[in-house]
Amino acid sequence: MSGGGLTAEGMLAAYAQGVFPMAQSASDPQLSWFEPRVRGILPVGGVHVSRSMRRFLRHCGWQATLDRDFAATVEHCAERDETWINATLFGLYLDLFRRGHAHSLEIRDGGDLVGGVFGLSLGSAFFAESMFSRRENASKAALIWMSSHLARCGFTLWDTQYPSPHLASMGGQAIPQLEYRRRLSAALRQRADFSASPLPDRQALLQEITQTS
Repeated sequence: MSGGGLTAEGMLAAYAQGVFPMAQSASDPQLSWFEPRVRGILPVGGVHVSRSMRRFLRHCGWQATLDRDFAATVEHCAERDETWINATLFGLYLDLFRRGHAHSLEIRDGGDLVGGVFGLSLGSAFFAESMFSRRENASKAALIWMSSHLARCGFTLWDTQYPSPHLASMGGQAIPQLEYRRRLSAALRQRADFSASPLPDRQALLQEITQTS
């Protein structure tokens, strides 16, 4: 389909059906729809944190913020040799952000934005779109903070679209399409509020990880 006719409302309706759009490249104006036969999900509030990652978080000095640099997070996610985020999708993400259906979590080292993740929220489902890392472990840190935040805010489904070895190392699962649809339907019948809880600081996050391990 052509991306020109897609609206924020249409995009949310598609996500509620389990499908999502992607472009072939940043310069391609066309969007195609995808519904993986095998879907990737992460456990809300239960990502695996290795001992080495715990040690890293204990000493790195990083902190996380919510929705402070949404546009920059999306831009950084698209800054790679091959990206599916074209101008149409970027505009739709900004529109959804203004409507309260798109969010970002940013990882900061002092004043520097070093990593982050963004996605869409609908009901109690969070659809992670992409993440970026300018420092080693920054994307992992973003997922760890996001796991805690989604649990605090009442989310029940964390969709990652496609499974990957990186996500599997953090507890990611690959589930069949029909099972994903069942979980999505249940999540859409419940309500979660992405702004319901502040992010824990790094020390509180470490304490939380220790208690749940």
